[in-house]
Amino acid sequence: MGSIQRSAALLLFVLGLCVGQRIVLVQEGRLYRARGYHITIWCNVSGYQGPSEQNFQWSIYLPSAPGQEVQIISTMDPSFPYAIYTQRVRSGEIYVEKVQGDSALLHIMELQDRDAGEYECHTPTTDERYFGSYSAKMNLSVIPDTLSATMTPQALTLVEGDPLELTCEVSKSTVQHTHLSVAWYHLQGSGDAQATVILSLSKDFVLTPGFSYMQRFLSDVRLDKVGDTTYKLSIGKVQPSDQGQVYCEAVEWIQDPGGSWKDITRKQTEKTLLTVRSQDTDFQANIAAVESSLVEGKPLQVNCSVTAQNSQNRWFQVVWLFKGEVVATIDPHGVLALKKEYEERAALGQLQVVKKSNEMYILKVYQVRLKDKGTYGCEVSEMEKASAGFSIIQSKMSSVIDVNVKPTESHIQVSVLSSKRQIVEGDTLILHCEVSGATSPLSVNWWHLQKSGDQPKHIVGMERDGMLRLGPSYQERSANRDLRLEKINSTTFTLAIYNTSATNDRGSYKCEVTEWSTDRSWKQTQETSVAISPLSLNLTATLISRTANVKFTQDFELFCQVSAPYLITSVPISVTWQFQPILGTSGYQQLIKIMPSGTIEWGAAQPHFQRKTRVTQAASSSQLLIHSATEQDAGRYRCEVEVWRRSSQQAQHPAMAAAAAVKSNVVEIKVNPPESKLRVNTEDRSLEISGSTDTEIECSVTSLTQRDSQLAITWYFLPADAAPLQIVRTNYSNILDYGAEFSSAMQKSKFHSERVSSNLFCLRILSVNHADRGRYYCLVEEWLWSADRGWYNLGKMESGKTMLEFKVSENKLHVEKTNHSITATENEDVTLRCLLQGPSRPTSLFSAIWFHGLEHSGMKTLVKVHTSGVVEYAEEEMVERLHFRRPSFGDFSLTLRSVEPGDTGVYCCQVQEWQQDSGDTWVLQASELSGYTRLSALPPESTISSRVCSSPSLLHFILIYPLILFLGLTAALLYLCVKNREAHKELILQRKGKGLWVDLKGAGDVEPTYSDHNNLEEEVNNLKEE
Repeated sequence: MGSIQRSAALLLFVLGLCVGQRIVLVQEGRLYRARGYHITIWCNVSGYQGPSEQNFQWSIYLPSAPGQEVQIISTMDPSFPYAIYTQRVRSGEIYVEKVQGDSALLHIMELQDRDAGEYECHTPTTDERYFGSYSAKMNLSVIPDTLSATMTPQALTLVEGDPLELTCEVSKSTVQHTHLSVAWYHLQGSGDAQATVILSLSKDFVLTPGFSYMQRFLSDVRLDKVGDTTYKLSIGKVQPSDQGQVYCEAVEWIQDPGGSWKDITRKQTEKTLLTVRSQDTDFQANIAAVESSLVEGKPLQVNCSVTAQNSQNRWFQVVWLFKGEVVATIDPHGVLALKKEYEERAALGQLQVVKKSNEMYILKVYQVRLKDKGTYGCEVSEMEKASAGFSIIQSKMSSVIDVNVKPTESHIQVSVLSSKRQIVEGDTLILHCEVSGATSPLSVNWWHLQKSGDQPKHIVGMERDGMLRLGPSYQERSANRDLRLEKINSTTFTLAIYNTSATNDRGSYKCEVTEWSTDRSWKQTQETSVAISPLSLNLTATLISRTANVKFTQDFELFCQVSAPYLITSVPISVTWQFQPILGTSGYQQLIKIMPSGTIEWGAAQPHFQRKTRVTQAASSSQLLIHSATEQDAGRYRCEVEVWRRSSQQAQHPAMAAAAAVKSNVVEIKVNPPESKLRVNTEDRSLEISGSTDTEIECSVTSLTQRDSQLAITWYFLPADAAPLQIVRTNYSNILDYGAEFSSAMQKSKFHSERVSSNLFCLRILSVNHADRGRYYCLVEEWLWSADRGWYNLGKMESGKTMLEFKVSENKLHVEKTNHSITATENEDVTLRCLLQGPSRPTSLFSAIWFHGLEHSGMKTLVKVHTSGVVEYAEEEMVERLHFRRPSFGDFSLTLRSVEPGDTGVYCCQVQEWQQDSGDTWVLQASELSGYTRLSALPPESTISSRVCSSPSLLHFILIYPLILFLGLTAALLYLCVKNREAHKELILQRKGKGLWVDLKGAGDVEPTYSDHNNLEEEVNNLKEE
């Protein structure tokens, strides 16, 4: 990106030269510079006209006010800077350096946080006309100085040729991507002297030595980065010229948008004072033995040490002498030459001669022999390296030491100990074979004798070199990792047998220890008896319960306790809970099984337990908690305990058999059904109202079994001497269901079941009429939720009866009270009379309601005629059969067409008188019932055609033989039928026109109401008795 911008700038510059266009270029940004350091920003102008000396003006747009220019400095106007920059410009902290007439540098000597922003370089015009760009902008960000370089100051005094190591800790936490360079400097003399570079590591990780250290760079001087922040300077051999002060300098670099790298921070460490002294060429040779008197077979170590200055930079050769004879030589390069006998012993690993350092040489015999007794010494020669090899400069002989070797005798004693007194099947059998008094290498063999008279079986052995040797009978157990022999220390050997068996691993165990010398051995044995108790011994499981009789929805717990003569908590166990329901299939079914690993297996026979069961298991017990008991949970419970061997992997694999198992006793749980505490107000009441008004009948619940019980309310109407009729039922989900006698739209709009509060319900009856007279009560059902059964009915209770009575009206209407009896044949039309007698006020309006009473039931509404003449039918299917006719004023007769058997019963009408009050509201003034008409519907008489149709043989005879005569008669009958229907339709239309006419005698419409002064039901009963 930087190269593209530079190419574009060059192209613009060339075009500017060609056409005379001014171009101002400023250093590409954004630049990141550290706070407190000196920075520069360049600005060039080209393509200008006029003098070669151009002027430059610098301004800044601060982030807090990006649209406001703040002037910093100008090369032509001293008053150009704003007040906040005036002092810094005058003090020279900010100035402009003219590199050339058309090129300048803006200098800020100590960068501050407030210097961050967008800089603009502006060149005042010297052109004849404005053409081109006269300013350019760039961004500068000020970042904190996070560079740190530290080194502990110290004063070192070294001898010429000694090594020197110094470390410098360099770190940074700059957010931007930066590089580090590290350099070590050497300063001779006072602090005013010029420091010279020892070695530097550039930002590109290139090592460069200083001029004075060029020759020593590859062999003696190096710089290593040994950590994220640690740089180490190493000088293999210090020289007198290295004396002086040494310090470390770190520089942080950042890459500018133009691609160039710029140092933004720089730190120096404290200085280390180094003093170098010239070396001493003398040295001393010393010899010493770790132990000069020892027993045969013990290790012998003789040390030959060299004491000299600057020993690391000198060459030494060491010759070992035994009884005055050379046995080993180590040359300056560390190459070993041995006497033949010693070379053979070294090849067998019995002897070793090593150069541990330039000052220490060791002769070691691992198992000393009697022939190794005698005097030992060493001769050290300092060598000088020449082109032809090494030559001896000087030699020094050490003193001699006398080594005494005594013959060995075996004093070993063997004891066998067991880690446990009581071993349970599955436990790990650990036997310790402890040896005392041994002075030579040992080997061990373990033997097992199951019972007296049997041949001992070799278990495992350990050779002197630690190699294991398995017996043939224990190869498989070792492969299964059930056998281990370990050397705890030099005198203790431990045999571990895992997953022990009560039958196979009992008996006596023998430890056989052999002590080995160079040419002979000694053997000792010791044995012990081991008894292993089987897991099934006295293993018991006891099942207990705090209560055997559980209330419905109550929680209950069962506890399964496991006991054994051994520590039951130390062996893996599984517990299976089993259940036998009182009803249903026989036999016990698995509820849940808890494996030793904690894995749970649910049984498939009783899935409902998964939603309500919690199991907790401790080391020696298990608890089964069942929530919200129901009848399904009643039955017999028991637990089965299985025990695995402690070290066995079988506990992780349910398919493998357990070592022992036991079933507990049986506990029977009985679940008692809940007792309903539902109570309803059973007090009988009497309610007296006026006709056509609304009323409410209350149903009060005084107590519930549970607070969260749900209630279903069913309202009943009890007519006189008749069975109760369901009005409406509201179930526990608030879903309404009307009874068959109250399912019409008129009845649904009239009767409403409402819930006033949590324990109070009411039946609201709108526009009460005589058909509504009677007793009302509610049936309350209490419903509970069970996780097994869902919602179930706990109990129900009826409320007291509320008798609905009517007040006697003071106003009287004169309606015909004569009772009639009509007998009609099916399909015949019947007219029921209802006549208003006597004079009436001219301002009154009248409405009428017809009722029908069936056997053993109350009266029900058939049809309403409003004051406006609008007819409202109670049942839609009766619209075609009921014809309301009013041939004259005061005649409210009703025609019932096509009588059916179901029309049998008692009929009456209720006439109501309405008048307007002072507020123009229509008010009921009087209401009166008519006399009663008792209708009996008889079946139709038998006809010839019916007899023919009812006789298949006669019909067959008529159709087959006189076919021509029958077809002619049929055509004639069809013609007569068509004519008869057309005449009948015209008659119906004429009757409808007359019957629908009503003398309104006033404006407006008034809802019909119902008489409140006659006992409709009693009169119907009297009529039935007649």
